[in-house]
Amino acid sequence: MKSFYLGLKFSFSYFSILPVSFKDSDDLSSKEILSAMVLSLPFVGAVLGLITVAIYIFLLKDLGLYGAIVSAVIYMFLYGFLHTEAVLDVGDAIYASHSGKDAYKIIKEPIVGAMGVLYAFALMLLKVAGVSYMLLNSLFIEFITVLVVSRLSLVILFNIHKFRSSFATQLKESISKRDYILSLIFFISLLIIIDYSLTLIILFGILLSVTISFWIKRKIGFVNGDVLGATLEIVETILFLIVAKLF
Repeated sequence: MKSFYLGLKFSFSYFSILPVSFKDSDDLSSKEILSAMVLSLPFVGAVLGLITVAIYIFLLKDLGLYGAIVSAVIYMFLYGFLHTEAVLDVGDAIYASHSGKDAYKIIKEPIVGAMGVLYAFALMLLKVAGVSYMLLNSLFIEFITVLVVSRLSLVILFNIHKFRSSFATQLKESISKRDYILSLIFFISLLIIIDYSLTLIILFGILLSVTISFWIKRKIGFVNGDVLGATLEIVETILFLIVAKLF
């Protein structure tokens, strides 16, 4: 239980800007804690979604479209724009691969090229528009579901990909098949119990994540943490559009 608790805290500290502290004696490198960190990713999405919705409803709803846009940016701020930064790197890597350059070398460089900035800026505009639409139309459950499913899909990607990243590989190897399956069953069952119609979002989200991650892999030749982050951003953006059309 302590390992799960520490793993949950580690997930929030790594994938959000929410204040989390640890004791000097906490060993965050153990397999049990790393496994819990990955498997609790969907819960992080749920909490960030709830915070975003609460801010919109209680503080910004009376501002209309402006309040929805601010809330959308707050959501991205809550995870520290971590996944948006991944889009910058992956965008540069994809463009570099078209020119015959070493995509892995490009993606590891600390500087960002113009193509990466354009990819990230365009995606951010689309994502802010998508979140704003969800909030303005009171699609709160659907919005939170998208955030949960996009992160649940990353858990699946950890299981099916080999990584060119020591940390991502360490996370993958820490997850037991039993805990992986139980995590999928828990989150998918919970969403279906809340609303059966959310099944469509689950199916589309998982399918999109697998398809997009393999497409990026085909383009640049490998998968690492940046590829996972970029996949999450793209999946959420597309899912917002799908929800807008279906719900």
